[in-house]
Amino acid sequence: MSKIDDILDYNKQFVEVREYEKYSTSKYPNKRMVIVTCMDTRLTEMLPKAMNLKNGDAKIIKNAGAIVTQPFGNIMRSILVALYELQSDEVFVIGHTNCGMTGINPEHIIQHMEERGVTTDTITTLKHSGLNLMRWLTGFDNVHDSVHNSVSIIRNHPLLPANILVHGLIIDSETGELELIDPAPAQA
Repeated sequence: MSKIDDILDYNKQFVEVREYEKYSTSKYPNKRMVIVTCMDTRLTEMLPKAMNLKNGDAKIIKNAGAIVTQPFGNIMRSILVALYELQSDEVFVIGHTNCGMTGINPEHIIQHMEERGVTTDTITTLKHSGLNLMRWLTGFDNVHDSVHNSVSIIRNHPLLPANILVHGLIIDSETGELELIDPAPAQA
């Protein structure tokens, strides 16, 4: 049961009555910031409101858990593009309370994949090709540690400009309260 027809019907009206005009902005973030955060639905509107952000104020990169796992993965590439090409000059890694990636069981995910039609042969082939599915599908045990780890990967990246501030925060997924857990070091 697809939602595409409803979405396209709504979109036609959205465009016809020019609703887009109130969201008009440039590709450059007004507040020159890039945020790495979780894709959690509770944060869609709450996080920008809790940070006093409006459309166009920040580049927001979302993934499961706000996790930067690889220094040369797509999350880090997006951060570097925001910094070098899109005029951002400050990075915020924002995890949240009650995250679905806390204690996630990769074996459960693989079981659900198989229940939805991914064959055991496919899983075996991936394992034999060098992909460690257990590691790739693992979340974290503690959101504080996860944010610290992601901040460390960004701060220590060899392509990060020296003057970029990188902060680690946790937002309460119920109240929107922000806790600064890894402030950027003071610059000389």
